Amino acid sequence: MQFMANCKEDKKRMASKPGILTEWPWTFLGNFKYVVLAPWAIHSTYSYMVKDKNERDLSEFLIFPFLLTRMLHNQIWITLSRYRTAKGSNRIVDKSIEFEQVDRERSWDDQILFNGILFYLGQKYIEGAQHLPWWRTDGVILTVLLHAGPVEFLYYWLHRALHHHFLYTRYHSHHHSSIVTEPITSVIHPFGEHIAYFTLFAIPLLSTVLTRTASIVSFAGYITYIDFMNNMGHCNFEHIPKWIFSAFPPLKYIIYTPSYHSLHHTQFRTNYSLFMPFYDYVYGTMDKSSDSLYESSLVRKEESPDVVHLTHLTTPESIYHLRLGFAYLASEPHKSKWYLWLMWPVTLWSTMVTRIYGRTFTIERNIFKNLKLQTWAIPKYSIQYYMQWQRESINSVIEDAILDAEEKGVKEEGLNRNGEFFVRKHPQLKVKLVDGSSLAVAVVLNSIPKGTTQVVLRGNLSKVAYSLALALCKGGIQVFTMREDEYKKLKEKLSDEAGNNLILSKHNVPKTWLVGDGLSEDDQQKASKGTIFVPFSQFPPKKTRKDCLYNNTPAMLAPKHLENVDSCENWLPRRVMSAWRIAGVLHAMEGWNVHEVGNMMFDIEKIWKASLDHGFRPVTSFAESKAN
Repeated sequence: MQFMANCKEDKKRMASKPGILTEWPWTFLGNFKYVVLAPWAIHSTYSYMVKDKNERDLSEFLIFPFLLTRMLHNQIWITLSRYRTAKGSNRIVDKSIEFEQVDRERSWDDQILFNGILFYLGQKYIEGAQHLPWWRTDGVILTVLLHAGPVEFLYYWLHRALHHHFLYTRYHSHHHSSIVTEPITSVIHPFGEHIAYFTLFAIPLLSTVLTRTASIVSFAGYITYIDFMNNMGHCNFEHIPKWIFSAFPPLKYIIYTPSYHSLHHTQFRTNYSLFMPFYDYVYGTMDKSSDSLYESSLVRKEESPDVVHLTHLTTPESIYHLRLGFAYLASEPHKSKWYLWLMWPVTLWSTMVTRIYGRTFTIERNIFKNLKLQTWAIPKYSIQYYMQWQRESINSVIEDAILDAEEKGVKEEGLNRNGEFFVRKHPQLKVKLVDGSSLAVAVVLNSIPKGTTQVVLRGNLSKVAYSLALALCKGGIQVFTMREDEYKKLKEKLSDEAGNNLILSKHNVPKTWLVGDGLSEDDQQKASKGTIFVPFSQFPPKKTRKDCLYNNTPAMLAPKHLENVDSCENWLPRRVMSAWRIAGVLHAMEGWNVHEVGNMMFDIEKIWKASLDHGFRPVTSFAESKAN
């Protein structure tokens, strides 16, 4: 479901030579575009509630709920398509989807708003559109015949006209900017083009109204059919079984397949038909490779990755920020959105599902040079990792994921939690487990401003924290701690010489703070104005000081040859990857046949150099907001 709209004017997101009626009328409203539908929705609901039973118009009342179900229908297709194409089974086109396409396809719900307004206007002003019955058999038959005849025929020739240079550059090229399609690509057109399409689809609707044969089912069923076929044709995975066409051969003229329409987006001058390939056969525009692509896509097996990154859900709302969730939210750094509170029934249901579902699921695929990368999500939330009674369940899910990766021949598996337990339990593992601590330490060390001689180390003492303290003290940088228990634990890990640079002090502390989990608001208030907080844990601290700078969690900017990047990793900016995720890629690229889990620590200098050699770069901005 889409709740936001991007009102920025970006020429890359329009046709190459935008024509008249390119912009939607409510573009200027931005995030408030939904108010255009509010008066009709409120009026229809109010009228239904206050009028007498005999005066109520159910057909008018159901318009708004029907629009919501259309949004849900589209979202189900988005999630299914992204899941299937990430796994690779039956995938049709292998090319990448990037942020530009996500941004361009962000306003896919505009056409639903447009249809809703037209439905309300038609219901009010067209005679015979009021008080529709639930069912009329003659109306359903008429709808089917009018779609198969005039609608499909006229659409075919309209579509061919839109591929003429004049119309293509002004309108239809906007749609064809997506070579690799997603379900919602089907409705990404300029406003003027949507007017033409709705005029065609209105032929069966208006005909049944004028002949007094319309019904709620014929209206809702026809629009749902259009949505279903549009989404299916652009989903980029083949799923229509071959036996259907074998059992009834003429069906190939009546219903297209995802691979059939995918060829239209890669070849451009073939397969123009709407949903029925019949007219492509008649007019000789069927692509000759349609059958072969269909068969090859249908038998394509699930992809075996080279590197797997294991992650997990953070908060209950994080399901919406996954790539399988809301595409536009996944394409932005994770931030709390007020309107997600409206989704609490779905959120609650999803938490129940994660408690029942006991396996990881694929959420993303990427290509890095010659490596195939996948990200698998563990259906557990961050808070569950701190619950003693949940540990056995979590370990079981992770162990199954590791053994699954072993069976698939994965080279490296990046863990977001300690994995020493699994190495001890399965000493013959061929897949190497990498927790990425060494690169996280390297990133933090290289994030400290040059010339710094003193830092504060604050937060829970993790493997990364100990390694940071050791590296800094050995390098002659004084490390301040503010708690005696932390001071003693760190002192035990340091040599006498390095230990001289460890200082216990609660006052006059430096302005560079290395912070991990457990940093409280009270701790932050002890920092002086202009302090730089550099996180060394996977979770960023809560920003309570406007007069201080906050760096990202350990991460680096990905090179251009990391492909198929159209989502953000948790709260990180676009095309920025966490050090823990990058480490697994580097181990595979360099062929380092070692684990990095538990107390094992890889060479910090070596992995930092490898990250730079493979095109990763430090995040240049030191903080997301400037100090006052």
